[in-house]
Amino acid sequence: MGRATAKLFAEYGAKVAATDLDFASVNDVVAEIRDASCEAHAWQLDVTDKEAIQQIIQSAAEYYGGIDVLINNAGISLRTPIDEEDYEERFAKSVSVLLTSHTRTIRAALPYLRKADSPRIINIASTEGLGAIPGNSPYTTSKHGVVGLTRSLATELGKEGITVNAVCPGPILTAMTDWIPEEDREIYSRRRIALRRYGDPEEVAHITLSLALPAASYITGAAIPVDGGLTIRRG
Repeated sequence: MGRATAKLFAEYGAKVAATDLDFASVNDVVAEIRDASCEAHAWQLDVTDKEAIQQIIQSAAEYYGGIDVLINNAGISLRTPIDEEDYEERFAKSVSVLLTSHTRTIRAALPYLRKADSPRIINIASTEGLGAIPGNSPYTTSKHGVVGLTRSLATELGKEGITVNAVCPGPILTAMTDWIPEEDREIYSRRRIALRRYGDPEEVAHITLSLALPAASYITGAAIPVDGGLTIRRG
């Protein structure tokens, strides 16, 4: 989803500051964007490193002369039943990557966002932030936290004209779902998803982009499912 989002924003004229723990991967994304005659620059970033977040946000702001839109997209999925021996370790790591990093990047970017004409913060949450499945409480707890953070900051920063919204992807064809056998994905789609299929990363990217456009200037505090109808289907 990060790759699709970076490429889509660039296609629409954004100057993209792309980050990832894997520098080779994010560098490939930037190369693809530049090959399409669009503008992007890559930085390596471990979102669990508070000082690195400060440094990279500052570097990106200096490189482009400011920050208008911040997208928190980093993610991991550590499915762990509550009684597993390493549960606390996996819980702490999930919260660090999926929630604490959001607060740190927002805090680091705020001085620059406050100088922007139409500042936007977009957090990538999940339908797990709107509901729950068994054995996934580290991820689910973190994503509920992202939705709560989004709503709270929307009320806090609204007086400054900064919108804060969350995108909640459902079953999407990404590296996080690659491990699921195709037959199982098809069964799940028929049983649970109104549109009877998994989504594509580009479909999430378009909703993310829409929240940065002028048409979304009066939308804040929203948690928008992009899930093919997963959260509304009951039978």
